[in-house]
Amino acid sequence: MSETSQLFLGIISGDRRRTHEEVAQRTERIASGLRKLGVREGDSVCMLMRNDIAFIEAAYAAMRLGAYGVPINWHFKPEEINYVLTDSGTRVLIAHADMLHPLRDAIPAGITVLSVPTPPEILANYKINPDHLGVPDFAVDFEPWLAKHPRYDGPVVPQPQNMIYTSGTTGHPKGVRRFAPTPEQAANAEAMRAMIYGLRPGVRALLPGPLYHSAPNSFGLRSGRLGGALLMMPRFDAEDFLSLVEEQRVDTVFMVPTMFIRLMKLPEKVRRKYDVSSLRHVIHAAAPCPADIKRAMIEWWGPVIYEFYGSTESGAVTFANSEDALKKPGTVGKISPGAELRFIGEDGKVLRSGEIGEIYSRISGNPDFTYHNKPEKRAEIDRDGFITSGDVGYIDQDGYVFICDRKRDMVISGGVNIYPAEIEAMLHAVPGVHDCAVFGIPDAEFGEALMAVVEPQAGAKLDVASVRAQLKNSLADYKVPKHIEIATNLPREDSGKIFKRRLRDPYWEQAGRRI
Repeated sequence: MSETSQLFLGIISGDRRRTHEEVAQRTERIASGLRKLGVREGDSVCMLMRNDIAFIEAAYAAMRLGAYGVPINWHFKPEEINYVLTDSGTRVLIAHADMLHPLRDAIPAGITVLSVPTPPEILANYKINPDHLGVPDFAVDFEPWLAKHPRYDGPVVPQPQNMIYTSGTTGHPKGVRRFAPTPEQAANAEAMRAMIYGLRPGVRALLPGPLYHSAPNSFGLRSGRLGGALLMMPRFDAEDFLSLVEEQRVDTVFMVPTMFIRLMKLPEKVRRKYDVSSLRHVIHAAAPCPADIKRAMIEWWGPVIYEFYGSTESGAVTFANSEDALKKPGTVGKISPGAELRFIGEDGKVLRSGEIGEIYSRISGNPDFTYHNKPEKRAEIDRDGFITSGDVGYIDQDGYVFICDRKRDMVISGGVNIYPAEIEAMLHAVPGVHDCAVFGIPDAEFGEALMAVVEPQAGAKLDVASVRAQLKNSLADYKVPKHIEIATNLPREDSGKIFKRRLRDPYWEQAGRRI
């Protein structure tokens, strides 16, 4: 008997394990209960949970009914959660108990609230008020509710993807509502995701990122149905991650570049302690990965690092393997099968290779989408059937795509366009820098000025003058931030990605303008 054949098959979260059959039974009971609450095909079911087996089961149950699971970013403030609950038109909110107590006045009338016990691995990783662990008086206890319902035996209906609410730089988040696929579209989409995510029957997948994000959500829900194992981390910790890979012989992972950076900052003796030879497909996306970090990860783990570029709206429109990353440092790969890209200049014309423009894309055969209750917003990003997320980049003569920056992050200072990602890459190379964020703040003379917030590594001593001096060695003067701040405990998502808006917005609110 092989080593992997003795490993647990099912879903694992902390010390809790649930077999595929147990998950299937609970999913059908949840579906039956949701049906009794009035959930029908095309309706919404909201989920406000950290990574948990119950999250997966609730999402599967909504899909079983042909309804849209709606993950809510649990970092949202009560008023933002209220907006998603109202806008989605949900009948049901399924949430961890500790998250419900502060929301008494934020949940619209008429919504049934199901309180899921906050699991022990979550309690061990987050500072949670112990007074918030009971079932609030406006909610129903999830486990007894589930137990009293039979397994759902209704007809099989087309299963839509989850409806993810994406946050913009201004205004309310928008729900990306993709239409239910035809059988042919569903088969094509699954084949594409299998290639991108490295999924196959029996896969042993690890999810260190939050399920409320689009790509981790898609990765988690699909890998959990392939007969192998899905392991979820309550939050990312670099050494815990390596330990899980070794212990569970993980072969497929979805990551973001911040995780790579944290792994590389572990002492070499710690990194060498763990056997990661089981890894065969490590896919990353969501943010630019510094070329030196990518190279170091490939040297450590071998040619198992892959990358895709896309958005919740577009899907994965490029794909890169490790060979691509070494051959063309900084690339996000070549255009994916079935995808088309256009690079549009300021004058609205399609640009040639090597010219930087706004990226528009489409995937043939992909089910179309709209923004829930905001079809006009969908029209705003459409150009002849191609859509944009506002990113700026180019394609070289060899067909490799490069992203320069997010257009919405672009800073215009004195009429000059400046892309923060370039400056952040330089800051990451400064000794002693753990992480950083660069953004624009109001400036009376230039309209905007660059602000860099730099987080030092533990024990490192950074000062503004030395950081500025090192940037001046690498960047044009106009790209060197006018303002540099050394700070600790920067606001972050579960994945470790910095909440740049929380750093930027107070400056603009004080100025009484947004741009």
